[in-house]
Amino acid sequence: INNGVYLNKYYNELTLIPNSYKELYIDLLNQLSDDAIEDDDTKLILRSEDNLENIIDGIKVFTESLKQSFNEDIKCEITCEQKENIDWVEQYQKSVREIEIGEFFIHPSWVEPSSEKLNILIDPSLAFGSGHHETTSTCLEAISKYVKTDMEVADVGCGSGILGIAAAKKGAKVDICDTDEVAVNDSLKNFVSNSVQQRESWVGSITASNCKYDVTIANIVADVLIFIASDLKKSLKENGILILSGILDKFKDKVLAKFNDMETIEVIEKNEWVTLVLRSSK
Repeated sequence: INNGVYLNKYYNELTLIPNSYKELYIDLLNQLSDDAIEDDDTKLILRSEDNLENIIDGIKVFTESLKQSFNEDIKCEITCEQKENIDWVEQYQKSVREIEIGEFFIHPSWVEPSSEKLNILIDPSLAFGSGHHETTSTCLEAISKYVKTDMEVADVGCGSGILGIAAAKKGAKVDICDTDEVAVNDSLKNFVSNSVQQRESWVGSITASNCKYDVTIANIVADVLIFIASDLKKSLKENGILILSGILDKFKDKVLAKFNDMETIEVIEKNEWVTLVLRSSK
């Protein structure tokens, strides 16, 4: 398998339905194969271009061993089928649809742009951020509301670059960074596709910048936001705005506690995700 795309015409799909101890079967499959395992409720699915028939006997022996060890009636239904490959990446791309968020219309290349909104063209890729996830969409809401023309904006953990592009579409001067080189490269390509320019870009953290920003955006995860809290605060101008996302609602208070020296302007909640908009007092 190469990034989810099967290279041969056919692949093999092994399905296990154990009546108990599913986690032990997951461990077993991980030992027997290097391919990814799909945990689909009651079923475990292993897809591979390798011949999987030769591991079925091992699974049967394993089941018998579990019966004896736990003295229980443990059963595992096993099926193995050969299936014709589909271009999964192409199928995924076709499933990504346009979306309107605030002032923005986010669309893939196969959908016509809007005549009424600020258009952001983003095609699916390995980098995170097509506008559909709650963290991205709530950040876009905040950018739509708080970013103004000629502001200096930093997009920390830029992913696909969608948030930086949104700020640039509003006339901001945008710097982007990410610890993942693939993300930075994807972002730069997406800036070009959207006919906007970033000011600076680099692989690494916000500490590499000597600039102070009107708005710093960080859509990462709660633990990382807490870890780099001091650096994010230092990146801001006086009365600068910090947009934080990637926060599960159960971690909201933990993040707010780390930024309790800042004014909370807005809390945007969507399903189980939270975006915080904070203002620096100095």
